Amino acid sequence: MNLLKENLFMLDNYNRNINYLRISVTDRCNLRCTYCMPEEGIDLIAHEEVLRFEEIVAFVKEAIASGITKVRLTGGEPLVRKGIVDLVHQIASIPGIEDLAMTTNGILLEKYAQDLAKAGLMRVNISLDTMNPEKYKKITRLGNIEDVFKGIDAALQAGLHPVKINCVRMPDADLDDLEALRKYCNGKNLDLRFIRQMDLATGEFSIVEGGNGGNCLECNRIRLTANGKVKPCLFNQSEYDLKELGAKQAIKKSINKKPKSGSKNKKGSFYGIGG
Repeated sequence: MNLLKENLFMLDNYNRNINYLRISVTDRCNLRCTYCMPEEGIDLIAHEEVLRFEEIVAFVKEAIASGITKVRLTGGEPLVRKGIVDLVHQIASIPGIEDLAMTTNGILLEKYAQDLAKAGLMRVNISLDTMNPEKYKKITRLGNIEDVFKGIDAALQAGLHPVKINCVRMPDADLDDLEALRKYCNGKNLDLRFIRQMDLATGEFSIVEGGNGGNCLECNRIRLTANGKVKPCLFNQSEYDLKELGAKQAIKKSINKKPKSGSKNKKGSFYGIGG
């Protein structure tokens, strides 16, 4: 890496170095988690509005040229996007990227883990809120917890590291269940992070236990939605249209307008912006 890249920073108005890009590659998902979307599903983004791979890759190139070094692919569920392994390969091949990760529910990970690792994916975060199969089925409405366990094992075998477990901690969380999850993660050398249930519309969020998400003072990220909106903050309604402004201007405006802290987002949704 050359000195020019090493000295490249994107500082916002609060002197935070914005070097982390989260990309929602789809708003579609193979689960219907109770805290994420309604049981009947959602109004999906029209296929023609979803960013093509070449548009995503071009945006990432501009972002890296501007100072981004970390990229995370999210959804919806990123593994339901057709051709996702090829997208990972294209992004991993861009000079200057230092960290390429994915957040997934793990249902399809057994199928894709080896190919993702070979394509250049470095690590994964896997959603798992309970160790109880019946409770998992109730939370996700559609999921089989055994598929997640197989996905975790496949990620470990593929050499993805670290493998982190994201657990949404409900207000009525069963402490014995959470302790069982902790023991499971310790036994497999998984990093466990507790995320308290959040609400975009009311602005309820908190710092992630075991991570740094939710800490506005240290927030270093911007987001790209599946339909091409660049967002400076999950808990803010501001967004800048990549298709109208172009990547460079959309990134610049997002950095310059990044708020000091999150507030509310009454027109956003977790499944649509990679929450």
